[in-house]
Amino acid sequence: MTSPMTHQQTVDFFEQHSFFGMSKEDVWFFQQGTMPCLTPEGKIILESPGNIACNPDGNGGVYPALKKSGLLDQLRSSGVKSLHVFSVDNPLCRPADPRFVGYCLSKAADCGNKCVWKASPDEKVGVMAKKGGRPSVVEYSELDDARKAQRDASGRLVFGAGNICNHFFSVDFLLDVVVPKMSTMFHLAHKKIPYADDEGKTVKPESNNGVKLEAFIFDVFPMSRRIAILETFREEEFAPVKNAPGTATDSPDTARQMVNLLCRSWVEKAGGQTDGDASAVLEVSPLLSYAGEGLTEHVAGKTIKVPCNLGP
Repeated sequence: MTSPMTHQQTVDFFEQHSFFGMSKEDVWFFQQGTMPCLTPEGKIILESPGNIACNPDGNGGVYPALKKSGLLDQLRSSGVKSLHVFSVDNPLCRPADPRFVGYCLSKAADCGNKCVWKASPDEKVGVMAKKGGRPSVVEYSELDDARKAQRDASGRLVFGAGNICNHFFSVDFLLDVVVPKMSTMFHLAHKKIPYADDEGKTVKPESNNGVKLEAFIFDVFPMSRRIAILETFREEEFAPVKNAPGTATDSPDTARQMVNLLCRSWVEKAGGQTDGDASAVLEVSPLLSYAGEGLTEHVAGKTIKVPCNLGP
């Protein structure tokens, strides 16, 4: 899923790289929608004369975008039974993870969520819980301090199943349950929205002046008949990129180092060694190994000079 601002750039990138070895016909692009920005009274905001202020409709916009593009119907007619949907900003994510998909299928789940346990009560991620008896993601801001810190008899956080935007859905669930209810999914977010003043000039406000409508991808969890939740290891599958380079956490630098550490552990487990600075990145191409398997014949007894991209 692309946005109107990134669509052509993304398509061009895939074409320049020959679709990374895949058939062009097997790579489908579709655009996220937008919603008009509103005043607190519900009137549409103009960003400039003749131009309505709009915002992307949130990652929950994947559902109407899939439907509007015709891809949901195309998936069903092609015999596709399920989807693995994940955020683009996690380089450790394992696309179409057979363990996760297989687990969800074994539980006859129409919806699944892969989680990592929170590192501390103050980690600002949503968690899996029940609201009104239904499975939901409870946002960090929705939990009081007592619940954030609550632990079980073993000392583990009770509300610790951190949501990392890594989901499984059956195609039938999306078409038959989610699509008919999409209009009820939008949330209000009070934001600073540039607007046209009486002279037609665009003004950037210093405080919140309007409302954006957005949907979250996990809003469909309460609709699930049977949801499956799988916990995984943070160091193996979650390296988020949320902040600018140089930031201490969740930056390109920290994600790169997590990729480096994981790939080094694979090589060492397979009997290889590395030579070079600890910060020099070793990356194992997914064309060579999906999750560390099959490396012995390539690295056993060898020393890998880093930095290195280890490929087939």
